[in-house]
Amino acid sequence: MSSVVRFTRRSHAGQRPDAHIIHSHEFRSVYQPILSPTHQKLVGYEALVRVRREDQAISPVDLFAEAARQDQTPALDRHLLHLHLDNFAAEAKPVWLFLNINPDTCVHPDASLQRLADKCHQNGIHPEKVVLELVETSSNNPEALLAFIHKARSLEFQIAIDDFGVGDSNFERLWRINPLIVKLDRSLLVNAETNNRAHLLLQSLVRMIRESGSLVLLEGIETPAQARIALATEADLLQGFLLGQPDAIANSAVDKSEARLRSVLVDSGEWSLQDQQDQNGYLRLLRFEIMDACHELARGQDFRQACQRLLALTGVSRCFLLDGSGVQQGNLAHARRDLNRGRFNPLYHSAGARWEHREYFRNALERPQDINCSRPYVGLPDAKRTVTLSTSLYTEAGAQVFCVDLHPDQVFSGQMAFPSTL
Repeated sequence: MSSVVRFTRRSHAGQRPDAHIIHSHEFRSVYQPILSPTHQKLVGYEALVRVRREDQAISPVDLFAEAARQDQTPALDRHLLHLHLDNFAAEAKPVWLFLNINPDTCVHPDASLQRLADKCHQNGIHPEKVVLELVETSSNNPEALLAFIHKARSLEFQIAIDDFGVGDSNFERLWRINPLIVKLDRSLLVNAETNNRAHLLLQSLVRMIRESGSLVLLEGIETPAQARIALATEADLLQGFLLGQPDAIANSAVDKSEARLRSVLVDSGEWSLQDQQDQNGYLRLLRFEIMDACHELARGQDFRQACQRLLALTGVSRCFLLDGSGVQQGNLAHARRDLNRGRFNPLYHSAGARWEHREYFRNALERPQDINCSRPYVGLPDAKRTVTLSTSLYTEAGAQVFCVDLHPDQVFSGQMAFPSTL
């Protein structure tokens, strides 16, 4: 998480030549570990600053706000970047160093970046070990930002986008920037902990970014529950107080962070195993009740009566029957809890509707011996996320397709991935 004021929009014309704010404060570099769950080791540090003035701790945000008021942000940026490089060089670790940088403070980007590259070489740090963290949404001049990134790459710096997923984050700009690493804003992880739709969004976001060619870093991991969510997304890199506090670089701190990561992985694995066992039990029961309902229907049992036990299962909302052409036979048999829908919806009563274009109908015809699971979609009767299970059966009326609508968000907190067939 960046500790600097990002991409200030105020002009630096007439900037004061002195840097009094630097001389009136004491600065100390601290480094927060960044770890790879796949490699189970520390692979980088984010450089942060701790500030004191007259023995009083000062917030970095307040410091940069003061620097902006005095038109000293560029000088302060340069001072801190060089300080972080000096302190990091003393340790000479074979890992990435993440630096928060503000391109708007670079009035002459070529000279500013070249100065930073020269400082790296003076300290024995190749620029390819340095990851410059930028916030793509905060610049009012996207073309200047892209020019800055192009120059940084020519000097062999790596690029990361910070705080992606909030504000005006834009996939088009992300693809144009093509960063090595995208750091997702912590709010996405926090929301995913309590909101299933946010959880699904986080998983989709991680998948899309990785498929577009960038690594994903989830930051702000503070609890075991958040760590499990982060691991479940398959994010490439992790960062947060649970894994390591910002501090001086030391071998003991590395060992401690890696031990915490291994502990998180073991804990997550145990939870995953228990979840898998519970989910397999649910799927076995679901399959049994669907097959039993089909047998009852084949013997001529009343449709609603045949579906009674199935509709009592967690998540199951309604059942319906289609003929061989995909036309719905009668209305829905629905769970008792589904009766109190509370909203008018003319799509709820659907006798005679044609569903031959639906995935679940086609699956039942193509795989008549299986119980097929559709991909999640929004069901018309209630506008909720739905998975439809379908299978073929034969009754006195001939070949038919038995369908069961299930709300996956009500099953295992929405974290269950349904297989293509039961």
